[in-house]
Amino acid sequence: MTKIIAFESSADETSVAVVEDGHIVLSNSVATQINSHQRFGGIVPEVASRHHIEWITRVLDDALAQAQVKPSDLDAVAVTYGPGLVGSLLVGLMGAKTFALAHDLPIIPVNHLAGHISAANFNQPIVYPAMALMVSGGHTELVLMTSENKFEVLGETRDDAAGESFDKVGRLLKLPYPAGKTIDEMAHRGKATIKFPTAMAHEDNYDFSFSGLKSAVINYVHHAEQKQETINQDDLATSFQNAVVDALIGRTERALRHYPVKSFVLAGGVAANSQLREALTTLLNDFNDTIFIPVPLTYTGDNAAMIGAAGYWNYKQNIFADLDLNTDPGLDFELLQS
Repeated sequence: MTKIIAFESSADETSVAVVEDGHIVLSNSVATQINSHQRFGGIVPEVASRHHIEWITRVLDDALAQAQVKPSDLDAVAVTYGPGLVGSLLVGLMGAKTFALAHDLPIIPVNHLAGHISAANFNQPIVYPAMALMVSGGHTELVLMTSENKFEVLGETRDDAAGESFDKVGRLLKLPYPAGKTIDEMAHRGKATIKFPTAMAHEDNYDFSFSGLKSAVINYVHHAEQKQETINQDDLATSFQNAVVDALIGRTERALRHYPVKSFVLAGGVAANSQLREALTTLLNDFNDTIFIPVPLTYTGDNAAMIGAAGYWNYKQNIFADLDLNTDPGLDFELLQS
């Protein structure tokens, strides 16, 4: 049994977890900063870094206590080194290095995106070849995995990420940050009375685009305000969310038909969206040879348990780092070579 302690601080969640054999979560301590960022309508990097410094040792102590393990019981320290906010990443990285040095443990560098995908193993084991739809506030990608821990990007957003568009529309409607959950709830109450565009629907690739949709929503709201018309926000939320989900489903279906896989993973913060989960469940019913493995709702947001899961993949392949490991804020997977 391999026990890994993992550190995650790439954005606005400070988290430490202990994970056994890559799929058993012994503890997952998360300190969120949402209340501190809500009044700004998004993450303020300097504020995030200060909160990470304040919380990192607290969540570390809590994770060890929850898991009922001592440092001597651990086999390695996994840590997110990118992508993310550089100031935030540095806090988790220094915390992990300090813990590893103090207890003579090896350091495992983990790609935050791999962490999101690996969290599917908390649901059931990923079967290869596999494909993942990684949808969050910073990324929207279709990723092909021919084998464990091997990632190639089939398509990605050319502008805004899907989660980013939710937050920007939420800010327009004066909803609390982050707006994804609120818009999802509103969408279930409303009707699709507005036809918003689905960008790149007919292009011969697997890429996404959400900036045009965001602009269409902004223009619709401003036009209504100029005419002093009352907007039904629930209907607007339904129409907007339909357009986002349609875009994600359309590209996913095309990718699945061109790249047959044994399992399909839904990962990232937007993976918590109920309409997207339902639409993918329906879509995957048409692919009898493909298992649908959504990341459990508990682990869709940023957390250290997922870093422990991805860290286990690296541990098995002897992928370790020295104490001079640095952050890589722009880290991403490789594009598929055609």
